[in-house]
Amino acid sequence: MKTYLILGSNIGDKIYYLNNAVELIEKNIGKIILKSSVYESEPWGFESKSNFINQVICVDTNISPEKILENILLIEKKLDRVRSSIQFTDRTIDIDILFIDDLIIDKENLKIPHPLLHKRKFVLTPLVEIAEDFVHPVFKKTIEKLLEECEDKLKVIKLNIEYRTPNNEF
Repeated sequence: MKTYLILGSNIGDKIYYLNNAVELIEKNIGKIILKSSVYESEPWGFESKSNFINQVICVDTNISPEKILENILLIEKKLDRVRSSIQFTDRTIDIDILFIDDLIIDKENLKIPHPLLHKRKFVLTPLVEIAEDFVHPVFKKTIEKLLEECEDKLKVIKLNIEYRTPNNEF
């Protein structure tokens, strides 16, 4: 199954957390077949002194959506993600499932496609780089069209980032 994930970090060594998340995803979820550039964006949904860096990846996996989510939560915990009752906060790493093929899942703890992705330029901008023609299974519009229609006015800037190779065990 082609699974699109967005990775984000806005505290600590952001590149370290992004790189380690990519490596741990490849080890524990599936083979990464596409990666967008890394983008810097202003926080969405809350105030913070620190901007985010974001990247979208496409993973080829054969594990269930529930197992993907379980592994994401373990990866976030390994990378010092602290969860709180506040929905939007600063974080070392955040990994969200955007799409899994054209599945539509609406469970309390798992909603696919991600219910807010069409409202977030920081998601759509890197996603259009690797999946511009992918059709959202609910809205029946391409990612490119969703980005054109997005009303989010926050800045999203493509960065020129060199990857460091982390070496982490899960």
